[in-house]
Amino acid sequence: MNTKPAFPTLGIDAFDSSAESGYKLLRHEIDGKSRIDKPHKHDFFMLFVVKHGSGTHSIDFVDYPVANGQVHLLFPGQVHRWELDEATSGFQLMVGRRAFETSSNFLRLSFISYRNHQVIDLPRAVFEALCYELEALEDELDTALVDWDMVQLRSRVALQLVSREAERIYEDIGTYRANPILFKYHALVDAHFKTHKTVAFYADQLNISPNYLNILCKRHLHVPATFLIHNRVGLEAKRLLLVSGQSAKEIAFELGFSDLPHFSNFFKAQTGLSPRAFRNSL
Repeated sequence: MNTKPAFPTLGIDAFDSSAESGYKLLRHEIDGKSRIDKPHKHDFFMLFVVKHGSGTHSIDFVDYPVANGQVHLLFPGQVHRWELDEATSGFQLMVGRRAFETSSNFLRLSFISYRNHQVIDLPRAVFEALCYELEALEDELDTALVDWDMVQLRSRVALQLVSREAERIYEDIGTYRANPILFKYHALVDAHFKTHKTVAFYADQLNISPNYLNILCKRHLHVPATFLIHNRVGLEAKRLLLVSGQSAKEIAFELGFSDLPHFSNFFKAQTGLSPRAFRNSL
């Protein structure tokens, strides 16, 4: 299968060569439409805050409508592109991967908990409080001698406002707090999905039976335990097909498949398309 040139993985310095501190805040004021045609990955966390605007933002192959009073969460390694209409305004808070991962309390829960809620409509009062913090952060970053401790604190407060509201709005986020086994299962799948694709492996790591793990997933997440494994493998396959220059055969081996036909059959069952058709469609 022919390969395509890899789409880039952008670091925070791609937006500002002086952002070595790991923090960058852009005032998102657009004169005319903004469009990212080529999907790409970021090697940093981004909070996109929409004060006014419309359009579409695609994150990991899910299209989200853009609207007033929203926040969009984009985590390191995720693929995204967008088409924003005229007069879209707001903020882009970027936090470098090292700063984000070493400050574990930026968000109240791991990014795993927010995977199904990457776009959040905030109540007006919460949204205004968030914008206040970002404007104060902008002022601090514009000073001649930046207090980086203050920058970290302002960033943390902004993200805590978002995550607290997400927990209030979405019942399944609270599920992970109430059921730590499910959170650990998600984390284990993220760490081992390339080499281990059976529920039995993860159940053994959690010191529970495969049947009990399946019961927990069905009861609280409304999907069988195998769904989380297959979904994670399928997501990584789509990311690699889109942003890497690897052939489908190389991707198959990277994801732990014994041969290309096995991978192709799995991918088609997940997406309805062959790897070649998926790559050519984007």
